[in-house]
Amino acid sequence: MSAPRVGIGTDVHQLVDGRPLWVAGLHWPEAPRGLEGHSDGDCVAHAMVDAVLAAAGLGDIGSRFGTADPRWAGASGTDFLRATADLVREAGLTIGNVSVQLIGNEPRLSSRRDEAAAVLTEAVGAP
Repeated sequence: MSAPRVGIGTDVHQLVDGRPLWVAGLHWPEAPRGLEGHSDGDCVAHAMVDAVLAAAGLGDIGSRFGTADPRWAGASGTDFLRATADLVREAGLTIGNVSVQLIGNEPRLSSRRDEAAAVLTEAVGAP
């Protein structure tokens, strides 16, 4: 049995008018602005991708799902998480736990925390 691996990921996107807001795998339809990005801009999912890839020694979100690849244009953060989990399993590793902190004024995640946890847990296939 190998020792647990730990990775840290961060992600930041600017809020802009005219985009839907996706955070923690969830759509926030009442939000007046969304996160700018080549994909859906889901900063929580993207930070999780970076943390998992770092722990596995498999690069980062930019090297795996970069903006030069049109397949990822408009992709959801959960798409990235599923693809990342597949890469980790192909490397012979498993994801045991991912923890994330959202730092921002919006959206207020507390009312949907359990829903977000369920969506993100399913996407990475972790307990």
